[in-house]
Amino acid sequence: MRSYPCNSPRAAARVVALTALADGHISPSELGALDRLEAAARLGLSSAELQQVVQHLSEDLVATAYAQWGTACQIDPAVLQSLMAEVTDPALRVVTLELCAQVAQADFHVTDAEHGLVRTASRRWSLDDPLLQPPR
Repeated sequence: MRSYPCNSPRAAARVVALTALADGHISPSELGALDRLEAAARLGLSSAELQQVVQHLSEDLVATAYAQWGTACQIDPAVLQSLMAEVTDPALRVVTLELCAQVAQADFHVTDAEHGLVRTASRRWSLDDPLLQPPR
């Protein structure tokens, strides 16, 4: 798995991308949500850079056998914790977690894998789980 500098836009974007890939694929509605939410800009990336992070994550997951075609990603908990540890800035954590929740909800069905990842991030970062909050 690639490593990114702590609190870099790419480190945060990878957590968002991991949420989108958690169920084994990125749906068109999740891709659309990334654009509609201006996720790249909110994380300090261009659209092309965000796409590259998603591509690199996909490659890393396949290369490390964490993902099998058509299945939810079964990422090692220690690896997941190390990815979460790359985001320490409180404001960046909030933005990242909000984007994760919005991407997970983009196809109107939050899978167990997606919610598990959001729950892990919220606990790791000591933030409320946005998927358990009433709609605004």
